[in-house]
Amino acid sequence: MKHFLILAVLGSLICKPLFAEEKIIKVGIIGLDTSHAVAFTTILNKGPKNPADAEKFTGVKVVAAYPQGSRDIETSISRVPEHTEKVKAMGVTIVDSIDKLLEMVDAVLLESNDGRVHLEQIRPVLETGKPVFIDKPVAASLQDVITIYKEAADKRAPVFSSSSLRYGANTQKVRTGVIGKVQSAETFSPAKLEATHPDLFWYGIHGVESLFTVMGTGCISVSRGVTNDGLIQVTGRWEDGRTGVFRESNSSDRKGYGGIARTKSKEAAVGSYDGYDPLLEQVVKFFKTGVSPVSPEETLEIYAFMEAADESKRQSGATITIKDVMFKAGH
Repeated sequence: MKHFLILAVLGSLICKPLFAEEKIIKVGIIGLDTSHAVAFTTILNKGPKNPADAEKFTGVKVVAAYPQGSRDIETSISRVPEHTEKVKAMGVTIVDSIDKLLEMVDAVLLESNDGRVHLEQIRPVLETGKPVFIDKPVAASLQDVITIYKEAADKRAPVFSSSSLRYGANTQKVRTGVIGKVQSAETFSPAKLEATHPDLFWYGIHGVESLFTVMGTGCISVSRGVTNDGLIQVTGRWEDGRTGVFRESNSSDRKGYGGIARTKSKEAAVGSYDGYDPLLEQVVKFFKTGVSPVSPEETLEIYAFMEAADESKRQSGATITIKDVMFKAGH
């Protein structure tokens, strides 16, 4: 889509590996207010649960962390002391500034749970050109998401963001085309809300990421309603006539994470949650190569979809175009 073309340079950063194979890539974490920070450190510094997978994570180690994440979301702030102690026990040095962190590391995991602080926290990282993985959400507004990717492109700094749900095994199989081109898909996930973020940015991102993983880019409009049991339902229409639906999970028939993708003659389950290891495997590859496995275009469209869902809610279920929300966000 034309409105994503200014970001093409970021998606074309296919180059030789950033680091020699024998070099240990030292990783720094920004934000210890999410359990992801502890989970990722555990895998990288102690090893995965399945010893047979250890080779996937070799050569990468978390060495430093800057604890500050959210400044005012209590559920995030309250986690920091416990998470700090846990990562310290795994050999991680705690620092009091991002600048100090950047002096010690080769790559960054931006883990702050609060997307509102991501833009200010990532800017010094982009200045160094070091690869940075941005945990969900990329930011707390579509405008900030656009700004982050534009500034990354301007600095030629490698960035990658994804929910762990993108790498569910059944979702990835469908993405590779094993059942053919997906004509329609329905995914679901929990969709806990946080008042400081657009509704789906905080947790619904998981199911939306699964949806885009199997549908791909090309969504042109979004409308939001409710399911029969009164929960969030968002319908996207793609430029080639295909349809994708995200629904909030419930306690009966849509438990947890899941969904289904359909072609003209086949269908397959999608949307499984298979832990953090598959995502972190991709992050390790990204740190070693500087090449994101997910294009800026796809990530931006995911966030535009979610922003359009909020705008549709504000307009009582009206159909909102991706082009319009991108324009309003300054792109």
